[in-house]
Amino acid sequence: MTTPKLTIDGHVQNQLVLTYSELAQFEESERVLDVSRFHPTRNGDGVTLESLLSRVIPTSEASYLTLHATADDFAASVPLEPIRSEGILVFSVDGQPMTLEQGGPFRFLIRDPAACHTDELDDCANVKFVDRIELTDGRGRDTRPTDDQEHEELHRRQDEKPTES
Repeated sequence: MTTPKLTIDGHVQNQLVLTYSELAQFEESERVLDVSRFHPTRNGDGVTLESLLSRVIPTSEASYLTLHATADDFAASVPLEPIRSEGILVFSVDGQPMTLEQGGPFRFLIRDPAACHTDELDDCANVKFVDRIELTDGRGRDTRPTDDQEHEELHRRQDEKPTES
């Protein structure tokens, strides 16, 4: 089995590829322990979006954050500024790398979507199976549902869960 990697690229000064081990070495002040404090149905530990951004240094053109999940061909593109301080990348459950069954290899959560004050955030901006974060000039690829029927279909497909290869 290959080591899952998170790529952060796009409109950044320093493209970055991170593994579980590298994320686990982030400073305590950059970590978020027990995300269930913010999302009672989720568990695990993560790092702040701000800590990731400080390493890649977004360019002045970067206005959106696009979360890519190759495992289920899902993408969500959200305004960067409103989520800078609210985003968490979950990478660990019980001190171990996240499995696909847990939404891994990495899962993006927004601590408090209401604090972001934008209509472009919804529960589908909390993305599982994340393997790439792309900073874009304007809205990037976004496959989130636009109506109730599409939303229901998305969750039906996600219930079929991708398998680890």
